[in-house]
Amino acid sequence: MRSGRFAITKNKAFEQVIEACSTAPREGQDGTWITDDMQQAYINLHQSGYAHSYEVWHEGKLAGGLYGVHAGKVFCGESMFSRVSNASKAALVFLCQQEQYQLIDCQMHTEHLESMGGRFISRADYLDILQSGA
Repeated sequence: MRSGRFAITKNKAFEQVIEACSTAPREGQDGTWITDDMQQAYINLHQSGYAHSYEVWHEGKLAGGLYGVHAGKVFCGESMFSRVSNASKAALVFLCQQEQYQLIDCQMHTEHLESMGGRFISRADYLDILQSGA
């Protein structure tokens, strides 16, 4: 991030990000849950101001990014992709630096996310956070 290798934007290429997420190869997975109908539903949420994308650009081209839905001060990450090494990480780090979110729901607990500071919380704790208006 400090190298200036990437430029990061918010909501400049939402449809491109969700399309890239839907076609990104996933190790150990066959296909995607991001169908055309799901893409349109998220595009509708984006147009209504509830879904956001964070785009990472390298040499003027979309290199990575993520999208998700916000609920209060919680950002629920839906998917991310990377075409250039570390591009999706840069998007996630940028998202984490946004002061508007108190919790980022990554949905999956992985060693990779844990190495970046993520931690597992129980369903009860998660619901408490949502109900507290975070």
